[in-house]
Amino acid sequence: MYDGATVAVVVPAYNESGLVGSVIETVPGYVDRVYVVEDGSTDDTWEEIRQTARRVNAATEPDAGFDRRVVPIRHEENRGVGGAIKTGYLAARDDRIDVTAVMGGDAQMRPELLEGVIAPVVDGEADYVKGNRLLDADHREGMPTFRYVGNRILTWLTRIASGYWTVGDPQNGYTAISLDALERAGIEGMYEYYGYCNDLLVRLNVAGLRVLDVPRPANYGEEESHIDYRSYIPRVSVMLFRGFLRRLWRKHVVDDAHPMAALYGASAASVCYAVARTLRRGGDGGRSRLLATLLASGLFLVAALLLDRTHDATLDQRRETVTRSTPTQSPAPRSVEQD
Repeated sequence: MYDGATVAVVVPAYNESGLVGSVIETVPGYVDRVYVVEDGSTDDTWEEIRQTARRVNAATEPDAGFDRRVVPIRHEENRGVGGAIKTGYLAARDDRIDVTAVMGGDAQMRPELLEGVIAPVVDGEADYVKGNRLLDADHREGMPTFRYVGNRILTWLTRIASGYWTVGDPQNGYTAISLDALERAGIEGMYEYYGYCNDLLVRLNVAGLRVLDVPRPANYGEEESHIDYRSYIPRVSVMLFRGFLRRLWRKHVVDDAHPMAALYGASAASVCYAVARTLRRGGDGGRSRLLATLLASGLFLVAALLLDRTHDATLDQRRETVTRSTPTQSPAPRSVEQD
């Protein structure tokens, strides 16, 4: 346990033979549960997970009422990293884990940094904490240029879609989430492709949950990216747009009518009117009216963005440095029903 809180780590793994075993073995000792989710791999990942789990479980005395520390879970078919994390999240929720973190099976995430991610959740400062490689210039040194540019673009698209205007590096997978957030954010419907982390931020905002960014260095080692950018970019872009519309509708129309939704709608309607008018007239005449319509659309959009940026300002924050003393481990047995 960590300061009296049960802690779990979800390890999604797809074709990570040769790496996932070391990830399992290096999970810090205060972690009570390690859910290793093998996502339909075509190599020896599953066998490596099973062998490592047996070895670690045999050498580790179960704590906090659990029957074993490492829980291997297998998907018969590949569902994507978001699907693997969703499975781990649901298992942690069923086990009533207080804080659940994610560490990739590719050994990118340094285990000694886990404490800085889970501590703000344990301390009650945030419901969801995520790493951010863009907060410190030194942390970005290992990031390839194409990833940095793409990350910046996705950062702004995610800010608009999610309503968390200070978060950055949305694709950073080093995260921790509270049990309360797992119960309120609609995890069952979470996106299962690589854009799961962007979709989760939208869900967290709709539920009114607090998000905190903490600095984390980039770490690229032996892993190989499984992302196909030809399908990734259009799929995630569509997902973000749908998430944006869902957030506006659920939070700012259904739950609490807010003028920003009307301003966004007016901006979109003005653009549609301008396009329809241009197509109908074939570009002849009415140029001044067209420009005035586009200008009005731009003004509506700017006003909506300004309102959006300030509306949930208390829900997100970022921290330039992370300091936390090593916790005392004080187990408190609890009754847990395990499948």
